[in-house]
Amino acid sequence: MASDLEQVRNIGISAHIDSGKTTLTERILFYTNKIHAIHEVRGKDGAGATMDHMELEKERGITITSAATYCEWNDHHVNIIDTPGHVDFTIEVERALRVLDGAILVLCGVAGVQSQSMTVDRQMRRYKVPRLAFINKCDRSGANPERVTQQLRDKLKLNAVMMQIPIGLENEHEGAVDLITMKAFFFHGENGEEIEVAEIPADLVDAANAARENMLDAVSMFSDELMEAILEENVTEELIHEAVRNGVVALDLVPVYVGSAYKNKGVQPLLDSVVRYLPSPLDVENTGVDLTNDEATIVLPSDPTKPMVALAFKLDEGRYGQLTYIRVYQGRLNKGDNIFNARTQKKHKVGRLVRMHSNKMEDIETACSGDIVALFGIDCASGDTFTDGTIDVAMSSMHVPEPVISFSIEPKDKKTSDNMGKALGRFVREDPTFRSFVDPESGQTIISGMGELHLDVYTERMAREYDCPVETGQPQVAYRETVGRRAEFNYTHKKQTGGSGQYARVGGYIEPIEGGDGFEFSSAIKGASIPTEYIPAVEKGFRSMMDKGRLIGFPVVGVKVVVDDGQAHSVDSSDMAFQSAARGAFREVYSRTKPVILEPVMKLAVEGPSEFQGTYIKTIMQRRGQVIGTSEEEGDFCRVEAEVPLADMFGYATDLRSASQGKAEFTMEFARYVAVPAEVSTELKAKFAEQATGKDDDE
Repeated sequence: MASDLEQVRNIGISAHIDSGKTTLTERILFYTNKIHAIHEVRGKDGAGATMDHMELEKERGITITSAATYCEWNDHHVNIIDTPGHVDFTIEVERALRVLDGAILVLCGVAGVQSQSMTVDRQMRRYKVPRLAFINKCDRSGANPERVTQQLRDKLKLNAVMMQIPIGLENEHEGAVDLITMKAFFFHGENGEEIEVAEIPADLVDAANAARENMLDAVSMFSDELMEAILEENVTEELIHEAVRNGVVALDLVPVYVGSAYKNKGVQPLLDSVVRYLPSPLDVENTGVDLTNDEATIVLPSDPTKPMVALAFKLDEGRYGQLTYIRVYQGRLNKGDNIFNARTQKKHKVGRLVRMHSNKMEDIETACSGDIVALFGIDCASGDTFTDGTIDVAMSSMHVPEPVISFSIEPKDKKTSDNMGKALGRFVREDPTFRSFVDPESGQTIISGMGELHLDVYTERMAREYDCPVETGQPQVAYRETVGRRAEFNYTHKKQTGGSGQYARVGGYIEPIEGGDGFEFSSAIKGASIPTEYIPAVEKGFRSMMDKGRLIGFPVVGVKVVVDDGQAHSVDSSDMAFQSAARGAFREVYSRTKPVILEPVMKLAVEGPSEFQGTYIKTIMQRRGQVIGTSEEEGDFCRVEAEVPLADMFGYATDLRSASQGKAEFTMEFARYVAVPAEVSTELKAKFAEQATGKDDDE
C-alpha cells in the first residue's frame, strides 16, 4: 500500500488571471488520455474547456469555482485541482491549497509575476506547498522566460532555477532544451502529441551549457553526492533528479519550465517533473489536534491501517443534494462506513462515494490516505473534520479572508423572494467569503463578498439557477443622531374623553453624554410631584423615542434625560399618560438641542507594494479619510492606516485594485461615530424629507 501511495500526486494549478491555467489543465487531460479532444476556454465550438463546466465560466472565459479531476501519467495517479485566478475568488485557491501536496505556479511569459501570482505565492507559503513554475505563452510577442525567472527571485524571493531553455520565442517558439539530458524536445502533430528528441541546435549549445552550469550550481546545494560528482565530472541524471526532488520537497527550490499550453508545447516534460519532483502523500507531514488531550498537536501519517481522518474542504449544492469534497489524510474510507463529524459530533453513513472529473463523477467503493474524493448527502460545513469514531481529532481549517464589499439586494418580483432565500442559504454554505444578513435597522438584505465581480457572479447565478432576478444597490449606512446641547422641557399631556381622561406633566432637561453612545435617565423629583410608581413609565416614554430621531429617522444616541418636576392627577394620571407626556416632551425639545447627525468612521488598513504608497494615501484623501500612520513591512511592502467615513467606502475595493494594479489589499473595521460635515448633513436631511413626502403621497 505504501508503494501505491508513492505513486500518488495531489497537485493544484494556480496563477494570476488569464495566465493559462485552464488551458494547461485541458492539455494535461488530453495527454493522459482522460479526454479525447481539446476544447478551448471561450471555445468557438461552444463546448468550452473541460474544467470550466458552469455556463457563466464558459461565457466569461474565466474560472469561478475550483474543479477537481484525476489522471494517470507514467504509472502515477495524479489528482488535479484547477483554481480560479481572479482575486475575488481567492477562497477557491485557499481551500484547494489547504489539501494539496504540491502545485504548479503558472506565469505568463510576457507579463511575468503579477499581483495574483503574489497572492497565490503567499497562500502556498501559508500551507507549505512545494511548487514547480511553468512559464506559459512563450509563443507570445514579448515573451522572455529569463526575465520572468528573475522576477520569481526578486519579487517572490523564490530560489527559481531554469530546468529548460526555450528553443525560439514568440512566433518562432518550437520547443525546449532539457538541461538535465542536454537534449532538444520538439512537439509535432496536430495536438503536440508527437515528441521529437534531438540534438541541441548549434546556435543554442553555448547558452545551454551556461544554463546547465547555473542549474547544477543551484541544485548541488541539496545533494553532497551530486556536489562530489560535479567535482569528479561524473554527473548522472539520477543524481540530479534526486537533488532537485530534495530541494523541492524541502520548499527551498522551484524548478522552472517553459512552453506554450495553447500551442501544445512543453506540457509532457512538465508532467514528467510533476511525478518526479513533487511530493507524494508520504513525503508531507500533516497534523491535527487531539480534542481529548488539551488540543495537543498530533501527526497524521498517510497510513491506510490507522483510524480514518478526512477534511471537508469544499461544498457544492447540486440538483441531487450536497456534494462534499474531502481529502483523506489517514486510514481508509469505504462506501457504507459510518463517519463522525468532529465539530457537530453527528454520525453519518457514507451512502455514495465518488471520484470527480470536473462536473462528472465516477462511483468508487473505497478511498485511501492521500485521496481526494467526494461524498453525497452528508450535511456538514466547509472545513469540518470527519473520523471513523475511534479517535477524536480535528484538522486546522483554512484561512478565510474577511469580505470587503457589500450590496443591498431585493428580488425584482416579490413572488420569487422564497427562491432568493434558498439561493442565499446555499451560497453562504458553499462559500465562506460570501455573507448574507438582514440589516435590523433598514430591513435590507445585505450581501458581502470579496469584490464586485464576486457579488456580480452570485446575483447572476440567482437569476439563472433560481429564477430570481434581483436588484442591487448600495446598502444604507447606519447613521445616528445625537443632541448638540442642553435644553429644558416642561410638557403637559391632557386628553379629555368621555369618562376619565389622561393627564400628566413632566419637566426637566436633556443634555449630551460626553463621549457616550447610550441613553441615561435619572429622576431628580423632590416631594411627590410625580408619584414614584410613574417614574418607570416616564423613562419608558423617553427611551421609546431613541429608536427613531427626528432629523433623518435614525436611532438617537448619547442622550441623558433628567426629570426634576412634574404633576399628576389623582384620577386621570396613569402609566399610559406619563409615557405620552415623555414622548411629547421629547418631540418638543429635540429641535432646541441643536441635534447632530453622526456617521460611522472605519479604521482602514491598506497593505501593498511600497511603490504605490502615495497612491494609497491619495485614494484615502479622496474619500474624506485621515491618514493616521504609515509603516514599512518586511520586503517591499508597506502599510497605511487611516480613518475613513463608511459612507465613502463603497466601491473602494475596485478603486484600490485599479490604482495599485491589483496588488494592494485592505481591511476595515468600525472605529467610532463622529459628526458629519454641514454639507453632508444638509444633503441627508433633504433626502429624508423627500422620502417622507413620498410616503405621504403614497398614503
